[in-house]
Amino acid sequence: MTQTLTTRPVPALIREIAVPASVGFFFNTLFNAVDTWWGGQISTQALAALSLSFPVFFIIIAVGSGLASGATALIGTALGKGNREEAETFSAQGISFGVLISILLTAVGLAGSRTLFVLLGASGEYLRICLAYMNVIFAGGIFFIVNHMFGAILNALGDTRPFRNFLTVGCLLNALLDPWFIYGGFGVPPMSFAGIALATVLIQAMGCFYLCSRVRRTKLRSACSLGSLRPRLAAFREIARQGVPAAANLFTIGLGIFVITYFVSGFGKEAVAAYGAAMRIEQIILLPTIGLSTATLVIVAQNSGAGLFARMDETIRTALRYGGIIMLCGTVALFLFSGPLMAVFTADPTVIAVGRSYLKISAFILYAYVVLSVDVAALQGIRKPMFALWIGLWRQIVAPAALFWFLTRLLGFGLTGVWWGIFGINWSAAAVAWIYARRQMKKAATL
Repeated sequence: MTQTLTTRPVPALIREIAVPASVGFFFNTLFNAVDTWWGGQISTQALAALSLSFPVFFIIIAVGSGLASGATALIGTALGKGNREEAETFSAQGISFGVLISILLTAVGLAGSRTLFVLLGASGEYLRICLAYMNVIFAGGIFFIVNHMFGAILNALGDTRPFRNFLTVGCLLNALLDPWFIYGGFGVPPMSFAGIALATVLIQAMGCFYLCSRVRRTKLRSACSLGSLRPRLAAFREIARQGVPAAANLFTIGLGIFVITYFVSGFGKEAVAAYGAAMRIEQIILLPTIGLSTATLVIVAQNSGAGLFARMDETIRTALRYGGIIMLCGTVALFLFSGPLMAVFTADPTVIAVGRSYLKISAFILYAYVVLSVDVAALQGIRKPMFALWIGLWRQIVAPAALFWFLTRLLGFGLTGVWWGIFGINWSAAAVAWIYARRQMKKAATL
């Protein structure tokens, strides 16, 4: 598909790349939803612990996904220029860089997770449950990040199907392993909440072998050879220059969840549990956004390397149009069925009521997320990753910390103030992203 990314009709390419990516992340979200459901079966406290663990877990996801998007941009641009050797170099060095970063992340995570959870208000049994989950996740961090780097190589080639296959099969395995590891049986001792984490790490480890085998079938197969994996500082610097801002942008999302959770936790564990479950529902509705942003990044990167700027602009416009149609349906569904959707995850009426109040407002934020993700992906595709970091810092940390305090503490709007704050912040950020991306695309076309 490498050559066709610069020649075939853009709408068809977006569908071919976005649909498998979206399907894969649909099953990835179901994977998380299964974990959430089993956490709720253990206890409301376990469900709250899983919700509290999500922003910490997201740190690993942010690093892996961010570095992968940077690698995809570099590999895609090299392929667009017809420079296979450069594409192979960035592919192999992306894997090496991911391994080194994951080792560092595991060490820091195991040392600092207790402090993070204490800052979020966890103590006693609540803290113990959180640590039982996250310490296992951090120990297996290398598998998460290396999988993202394998995915980056395949995505840059325009092939999102292998990662879809991994996420789909992983979801099905998780549905079997979660209850087995939680309650034990067939020689496995009951592990309760830690069993959910162990199932996740085991599936990621299996995914590493599968994705590596798929990369070895491509023209970038040398990326998996030991000789190619020897660290090269020049390549590391370029991957870091593109990938670290992207990772930091996603990291701000994790920090943003910390900020939201901090304000929400002031209204009780039921509120934290409700927000965590509601986020899972919101993620399912937003899944097509992931596919659209993946397609935008891949197509823009290759066409940027080939100097086909009209196709880059067409890619952005088409992705936004598709996103608008899909999110219109999502808005209606989320607004009308917020209560029944919350009831899937918990029978606690307080948790359902709080989650429903958030989802009815969140329904009207959905397209803002489309605009943000597509425009940020396009900027990454032309190797302009820093804007994502600055807008991320604003909408995830600076604005929420100030606005949530103003709405909840000064004006006394309570939890509703947090929900409407999320609405205003994301729509303002989407408007800025739309304007900035258009300016950068015009500038790239004149260089």
